[in-house]
Amino acid sequence: MTQQRFAKAEFAAWLGIFGNLALAVMKGVVGFLSGSQALIADAANSASDVAGSFAVLIGLRAAKRPPDKDHPYGHGKAESIAAIIVSVLLLLVGFEVARTAVVTIFFSEGPIPIPESYAIWALAVAIVVKEFLFRYKFRLGKQLNSQALIATAWDHRSDVMASGAALIGVLGAVLGGIYGIGWLAYADPVAGLLVAALVLRMGYKLIMESIHNTLDHVLHAEDAEELVTAAQNVKGVITVDELRAREHGHYVIVDAKISVNPRITVLEGHDIAKAVKHELMNKFGHVSDVFVHVNPYDPGFPYKIDGDAAQDDYPSLLH
Repeated sequence: MTQQRFAKAEFAAWLGIFGNLALAVMKGVVGFLSGSQALIADAANSASDVAGSFAVLIGLRAAKRPPDKDHPYGHGKAESIAAIIVSVLLLLVGFEVARTAVVTIFFSEGPIPIPESYAIWALAVAIVVKEFLFRYKFRLGKQLNSQALIATAWDHRSDVMASGAALIGVLGAVLGGIYGIGWLAYADPVAGLLVAALVLRMGYKLIMESIHNTLDHVLHAEDAEELVTAAQNVKGVITVDELRAREHGHYVIVDAKISVNPRITVLEGHDIAKAVKHELMNKFGHVSDVFVHVNPYDPGFPYKIDGDAAQDDYPSLLH
């Protein structure tokens, strides 16, 4: 990732920190003053997002560090670790919100208080802000190929759903108070429980994806197809025997095996391998490094060019 792309990612992380901090304070204060459990639960969710955004920022800065003796493949895994931290925070907050809601619904003494109507406006503002943050970070995460940014983007989307559920709960409780429908008072803590369920579901999904990507995940064949095609088109490459692109956070490291004319010199084979490396790194911004193993082409193993078997054309394909 270039310096400019890192700057964009860090700006997005700081935007998330300040946005979530402002929302957490607003929802916490309004939730306390209005007596809305759903809004207080949503404030706790936003507070966890502040910590999550800090974790992403730390991961981005660690991933920015160049390779060293102990980490020759770079520090890209730091982003996956940051995404795991975000996911764990989601799970912890979801569990606490669920516990509070269950206590209120089943073990509260006396009537459940009705929240003030201005809690509705606080939730409406939160929904608009969170949806903007989701769209911005998701688009930027895809552009920069940043797993941590995409994880926090989906965290914002889960917040939109959580705030929406809280809004319905508060609105139901307020209407119950206006029209004297006592059972609607439970809509507020029930909404808090639903918020918890949404947070727990998103946290579980993100932590499973983050763990999967941390364990040296390679791009699927369809995702690596353009890399194979680019290597195949390099002059001197008869066929690409194998290509694996390992994900390291926002970038990938490519291991490729190519077949060349067995009659050329070692130096010529080395130059072809260098050409493949330069082609992939110059053409694809997310490719951080390329390791190429050169094989002498063996006509006993068929290969395809443009979808047609070309085994018998071996002499005409030697460059």
